[in-house]
Amino acid sequence: MTHQIASAKFRIYFGDEIAIGPGKADLLEAIRTSGSISKAAKDLGMSYKRAWNLADTMNRCFKEPLIETVTGGGGGGGARLTKFGEKVLVHFRSMEKRTDAAIRADLTAFAALLADKPKP
Repeated sequence: MTHQIASAKFRIYFGDEIAIGPGKADLLEAIRTSGSISKAAKDLGMSYKRAWNLADTMNRCFKEPLIETVTGGGGGGGARLTKFGEKVLVHFRSMEKRTDAAIRADLTAFAALLADKPKP
């Protein structure tokens, strides 16, 4: 059986924290699209608390906030990526793609070493 591994998961650690990884990058993109942490969480199938904790971790790990919240008003507030957050997201996605491309052949060879399915 031929195994296919689409990509490895690329994460950037800052101390013991994951400063950003694929899930956090997905959250940033969802916030950018929806203008809301709660809507982004719903779109990604996660709880608001989880999304808020991920956003908080990212904001604490970087020199500047990646996400800013907007309170009140007729629209009820929301959230958006900062210019700095956009910059971080672009750099992360670029590194993710380049890493995936660099290890593609090794991943293919590695996949051949895996069992057809995990043993009980």
